Order: sequence, then C-alpha cells, then structure tokens
Amino acid sequence: MARYGRRTDKKQAENGAIGYKIITKALGLLKTLHYLCCVNHTLMNNTTVMNDLTESIEQLAQELPPITLKEMSAIRLMNRTDQKYLTNVNTLKQLLTMVRGSYYAQEIDGQRVSPYATTYLDDPQTHAMFRQHETGRKPRQKVRVRTYVNSDLTFLEIKKKDNHGTTRKTRIQVPSLDDVVRKGAGTDFLHEQTGLWLSQISPAVGNRFSRITLVNYDKTERLTIDFDIQFYNYHTEEHSEMENIVVIELKRDGRFHSPILPMLRQLRIKPAGFSKYCIGASVTDEGLHINRFKKRLIKIRKIQQAHAMS
Repeated sequence: MARYGRRTDKKQAENGAIGYKIITKALGLLKTLHYLCCVNHTLMNNTTVMNDLTESIEQLAQELPPITLKEMSAIRLMNRTDQKYLTNVNTLKQLLTMVRGSYYAQEIDGQRVSPYATTYLDDPQTHAMFRQHETGRKPRQKVRVRTYVNSDLTFLEIKKKDNHGTTRKTRIQVPSLDDVVRKGAGTDFLHEQTGLWLSQISPAVGNRFSRITLVNYDKTERLTIDFDIQFYNYHTEEHSEMENIVVIELKRDGRFHSPILPMLRQLRIKPAGFSKYCIGASVTDEGLHINRFKKRLIKIRKIQQAHAMS
C-alpha cells in the first residue's frame, strides 16, 4: 500500500506539473492575443495618421529624390560591411539636411517613412536566445515575425550570427503574426533553420518603429534609419518608449568611398550596437540578467537626455 501511495503521489505531481505548463501556455496565449488586438488597432490607425515626429521626418525625407523598392532590390553590395550608430531626433534632422545632393530616399506608395511591427519569439522559461546575446555567445540566432505595414507583408525571419561575426538572414512570407502564433504557420521552415518547433517558443518582445532608407547616388551604400521606437513585453506586459532614440545602420561596399562617414563624424554620431530584441527585453523585464547591456543602456539614457536639453 505504501508503494502504491508513493506511485499515486508521483503521478499526481506529474499531472500537476503538466497542468501548470498547460495553464501557463494558455495564459501566455491570452496575453499574446490581447497584444495582437492592440497591435492591429494601432497599425490601422498608423496607416492613416502620422504623429508630429513622423510627419516632420517625412517632410525632410521628401526633399530627397526617390528610389523605388524595385530599384533598391537590384542593388548588390560586394565586400559588405555593417555598422550601427545611435543618435537623437534633432541630430537626425540635421543629417537629413546634410545628405541632400548625395542620397536617394526609398519611396513606397508616395511615402518615405515606413512603419514596421516586429515580434521576437523565444523560450518563455529559459529566454535562451536572449541569453545567447547577453553572454556574447557565437554562433547565435534570433527568431522574429516582421510586418512591413505599408506593403501589408509579414515574414517569419531567422537571423544568425556565426563565429566570425557574419550575420545571415533567411525568411519566408506568412499570412500574419496571428497565423504563426495560433496556427503554426512557418513551423517547418523554423525547424529546418533552427531545429526548433513553434511549440517550443512564444512571443517575448514586440516593437514598433518608423524607418527611412537612404541610398547614395553611386549605390555603394545603404542606410536604414529607425526612430519612434516602442517596446512591449509579452510576459511582464510592460511598455517602454524610446521615441527620441535613432538607430542608424550603415551597410556599404568597403571598396568605395563613403559620403556619409564624414557627415556622421561632423555630427559626432558614433558607432554603437543596438539589438532591438535585447534592448527591448532589458527595459521591460527587471528579472533578466542584463550586465552586458548596462553600458549601452547608460549611453541610450545620455542620448535621450541630450535631446531633452537641446
């Protein structure tokens, strides 16, 4: 009887653990669905209404000659180097004035500013992909679902960084984030690329931002400029806004002269890493270990303060 009792207790404990996992998963799904509703509502509003910041940047970008998405896709950067920079909105406005006569601005449906919505997925218990970045581990990877709002296109994307620091992105088009989360869209692609199944990961951090894309006249470099950045954490339900922070990513052919580098130096815009997933998670979840990002967060605060004082 004692042995039977121990077996019963063990079975009850196992059932309890399974039940806890099911409940946790269900609560996580409810949070996700709630956020999806909020995102969809916001996306619908943003397609028709620009805030003051976006409108002012749009006006400056409209003063640059346009380049189409089709023309952009034909550009191939050989011997490519990538570098990110951080600055604030006031300095960005100066930069957009300085690049006149040297750069095109990508135009989609008559607009130069494009809204993006991205959700990063991770293991909800271990935060494995966040930890890979926090510890500086290579190789590492990130899984995200990105919606290009103006184009009404959504992709499941995998970003991998190898031991040499080279980043490679693969993606497939999916109907929506909702289809990925609830219906498993893209699960075979995910498993093929990462060894993971969608049942093993769930939405961790969502972000929204606006982007302008510039290309120099010689078409040897491309800049993406992200601003009005907002974060949402699916687990803690915390929000954070970095509307004064601007993230510039320069992708260039290292064999040619860069028109933008002297301008960046003149404006004292310095290189700085910025992972939207890791920074977003760091500022919305106090329970995470973020030692590797502390200096970067201090730099971000200084940039924000400099904007507030200017």
